[in-house]
Amino acid sequence: MRPVADLLPLALAATPPVEPGEFRPADLIELTSLDPTIRLDIRYATTRNFLGTPLYSEARAFMQRPAAQAVVRVQRALAREGYGLLVHDAYRPWYVTKVFWDATPADKHEFVADPAVGSRHNRGCAVDLTLYDLKTGRAVEMPSLYDEMSPRAYPAYAGGTAEQRRLRDLLRRHMEAEGFTVYEYEWWHFDYRDWKSYAIQNVRFEALSAIDNR
Repeated sequence: MRPVADLLPLALAATPPVEPGEFRPADLIELTSLDPTIRLDIRYATTRNFLGTPLYSEARAFMQRPAAQAVVRVQRALAREGYGLLVHDAYRPWYVTKVFWDATPADKHEFVADPAVGSRHNRGCAVDLTLYDLKTGRAVEMPSLYDEMSPRAYPAYAGGTAEQRRLRDLLRRHMEAEGFTVYEYEWWHFDYRDWKSYAIQNVRFEALSAIDNR
């Protein structure tokens, strides 16, 4: 709706919503520090995303430690079936969520989070991911592309090929077994069960570079 170059300074100057209650201390950890076989394709650090411009300064994926450990368990379970995880996004600073919302037409707002309430990505408890084939190293084909804003992205979409649906459902089954829930409009987006225990974060990736990953 508006150029990202115009929206970004406004988002950086804005303030996240104030939330009542007590929250666990943030403990964001890099996924690949726990398991380097988890592959990354962080689209928002590139131009290969729905806004066509980089939003992140670094191609990295952080999550709250319990959620990250659950993703590692999924990775190990999938390896026994010949697949690995390819992560497109994890922790997302709040200001990026505001840019998404302000840039997206109202009739597509089901695919982006309202900054007035924040995203589970902002809490470090959501992850966008797909599968890759361990033999070929290539990402598998799913019923839709990542960040595709169409009914093909719905987890219950009945179209596509039988193999695409099988792989989509395989990913969902393994993620749900470790406490994640799929977002109703996006087969690739999973929320960790404890997301309500963490506050919205607005720390930029640059400030996370020195994080202690022990």
